[in-house]
Amino acid sequence: MEQELLYRIALSRLKGINKALAQHIHETVASLELFFELPEAQLQKATGITGRILHDENRKTALQEARKEIEFIQKGNITPLYFTDSQYPQRLLDCIDAPPLLYYRGNTDLNATKIVSVVGTRRATEYGKSFCEAMIRDLADYFPQLVIVSGLAYGIDICAHRSALKYGLDTVAVLAHGLDHIYPASHRNTAIEIVSHGGLLTEYPGYHPMHPAFFVARNRIVAGLADAVVIVESREKGGALITAGIAESYHRDIFALPGSIKSETSTGCNHLIRHNRAALITSADDLVEAMCWKTPPRETVQRSLFPDLTDEEQVLVDYLKEHDEAQINRMTVELNQPLSQLLSILVELEFKGVVKALPGGIYKL
Repeated sequence: MEQELLYRIALSRLKGINKALAQHIHETVASLELFFELPEAQLQKATGITGRILHDENRKTALQEARKEIEFIQKGNITPLYFTDSQYPQRLLDCIDAPPLLYYRGNTDLNATKIVSVVGTRRATEYGKSFCEAMIRDLADYFPQLVIVSGLAYGIDICAHRSALKYGLDTVAVLAHGLDHIYPASHRNTAIEIVSHGGLLTEYPGYHPMHPAFFVARNRIVAGLADAVVIVESREKGGALITAGIAESYHRDIFALPGSIKSETSTGCNHLIRHNRAALITSADDLVEAMCWKTPPRETVQRSLFPDLTDEEQVLVDYLKEHDEAQINRMTVELNQPLSQLLSILVELEFKGVVKALPGGIYKL
């Protein structure tokens, strides 16, 4: 098995290789061992492939690199995932440029029933970070087994990972470098926590030099892993928009958070929405509804968990059942109650776990 792994890693190290080309090699050559032993001319005849990928020296170098990588994998408790393995992310198999081999350190299922990728600007505002956390919190309530994917970068990415960890969801960080280090270094502690509650995933071997182009290439994995991609704040140009474009080519559902026309960090999202390239999202409910994901029946749960409510509390609960969520100033008018009295009831209901307080003085069950 180790010998087969050696050839798989070596194949993945050939420049220009992807899942589709690797599959073609498997179909036209009897074994990967033969692929690395046969002369270049014979391989060209068998596969129909031309170019540097079959050069003898390139294949020899790839094997040397693979031997070093096996040592690193064994020492680092890393799981190699080849595209023919059942543990390989099956959603990625639909993507023609998927990497033939991934390196994984973690414990979550990369083929979970529901996976959402959340990305955005590195210079996130409080508006974007607040939405990101609220959305993930509510998704965790609906679907405790849902997995959040992002890229461990500054801003929205790290907010998505930390929010998932905070609310009990597994999260996967897709890296643009090998598993020998973490970039940025300031996110190392979060990355360590992710290993126990999700995983770190990359197509790059350990000790492989970093390159700016890898961060762009990483985005295709972020997009391909998920059922839906949520863009939370993006400038006119940036990695999040690249991810949106890739997700579009993969026929993934794309959502974007709208923002002020005066905010630079919302320019990209507003552009996506305006040109019908992304659906507008204002809450987790928008995503759940658009994806046609069934949620647990709410009212049955509420009756069993909160049977002992005062008459005043029941009035407020019934109101929120009807309106889903409401702003406190609106409630004071429509329920004809003083603000101080209403706040007292809401605090008590929040303490009982009946309602949740959202940003902007908004409450929901």
